[in-house]
Amino acid sequence: MAPTAVTRQAARVTLPASAHQPAIELPAIGQGTWFMGEGLAPHRDEVRALQQGLELGMSLIDTAEMYAEGGAERVVGEALAGRRDQAFLVSKVYPWNAGRDSAIAACEASLSRLGSDYLDLYLLHWPGNVPLDETLEAFERLREQGKILRFGVSNFDSDDMASLSALPGGSECATNQVLYHLGSRGIERRLRPWLRQHDIPLMAYCPIAQGGRLRDSLLTHPEVLDIASGLGITPAQLLLAWAVRPVEGKRDVIAIPKAVRSEHVEQNARTLETALNDEAIERLDAAFPAPEQDVPLDIV
Repeated sequence: MAPTAVTRQAARVTLPASAHQPAIELPAIGQGTWFMGEGLAPHRDEVRALQQGLELGMSLIDTAEMYAEGGAERVVGEALAGRRDQAFLVSKVYPWNAGRDSAIAACEASLSRLGSDYLDLYLLHWPGNVPLDETLEAFERLREQGKILRFGVSNFDSDDMASLSALPGGSECATNQVLYHLGSRGIERRLRPWLRQHDIPLMAYCPIAQGGRLRDSLLTHPEVLDIASGLGITPAQLLLAWAVRPVEGKRDVIAIPKAVRSEHVEQNARTLETALNDEAIERLDAAFPAPEQDVPLDIV
């Protein structure tokens, strides 16, 4: 018997309350912007794609000062003109810009490109040489100034998270954004359990295997194609639905695929209402099992 998709209300993930912000529910699928602003697609198409995604309920938009050296932030800024209040806006700071004062300047530059007075969430893009306590001090100053509402990190492994959590203010970290997809499951060994134990949602980049292990073969794998066909969805939608699936009854992953073509934006949004049944998940687990030993964190 072929597996079937189940349509439910749109999947949501809760960012827990912090000392300064109430809990907030976000769509389990947001919008990424990596490679936007680089001329790979017409600028107007990138802007329209983000606006279409907002209209379809994908309110979280993730960007970074690194993407096209600010070019992606400018695309986002144009997309949000006149509709900033519809978006949960995330950007990221380079590690070498994450110092006590340099992070303030970097955030202000990002806000200028985005045409916004504040970020909903500001992430340290990956661990660097600037001491974490300096970065935390800068994030706290930015919060006090109203320029960011929450902070988080990206590309942190479990040991990095433990070091962060041990610092004053480190427990206020709202999320950790890492590479995660069906073919790259190393975080399930230690990192994801650590995050779940500390009630920190995960943000998954490259959820459709745009990078990391098995990136070249997932979308054309016979089992992926067969399951997706049985569900009446695309292989990309299958990977997205798997990435944000509830684990042990808890949904705590927000996936941030990038899409420019209108049909891809619509497919991503439709996946918010697609749940996989046990048979589909079991078949995917059998075809792409999580590693039995620790592996280095996948980073792109």
